[in-house]
Amino acid sequence: ESLKQLQMQERAREQKDNMGTVGCAVLDKKGNLCAGTSTGGMTNKKYGRIGDSPVIGAGTYANNKTCAVSCTGHGEYYIRLGFARDISALMEYKNLSVEEACREEIRKLSELQGTGGVIAVDAKGNIAMEFNTSGMFRGFIKSDGEKEIAIFANE
Repeated sequence: ESLKQLQMQERAREQKDNMGTVGCAVLDKKGNLCAGTSTGGMTNKKYGRIGDSPVIGAGTYANNKTCAVSCTGHGEYYIRLGFARDISALMEYKNLSVEEACREEIRKLSELQGTGGVIAVDAKGNIAMEFNTSGMFRGFIKSDGEKEIAIFANE
């Protein structure tokens, strides 16, 4: 009986965990930056809605001069802000760090009453993972083996 319960719990966990955005931001050993974003989409969205994930500059962006960015949240706000591209622009034109630029963009998102988060890496390997929700599944691993996995803000 306990094996059956464990199997049912595992199936429920798998179904629950198969939703949401998966994103990555990468700096390779040659100095190239790349980002990718995949989303499960919003529940009950209007037919024909296009979210931020496929819109380069909204939910995903990479520029070898500045950073690679992947976002999650309510896409309409990310599209309106040009969120991912704006982080790169803040770094390029205002000389903000990747962390400062991500925090500034999250501040703008919050002003619009939008929620979500962002992961980013800059051309020097500095990492930012900012969000304005109670938590965001996130993590990184560096070539030297340093790694971090977290969910909530205080982690």
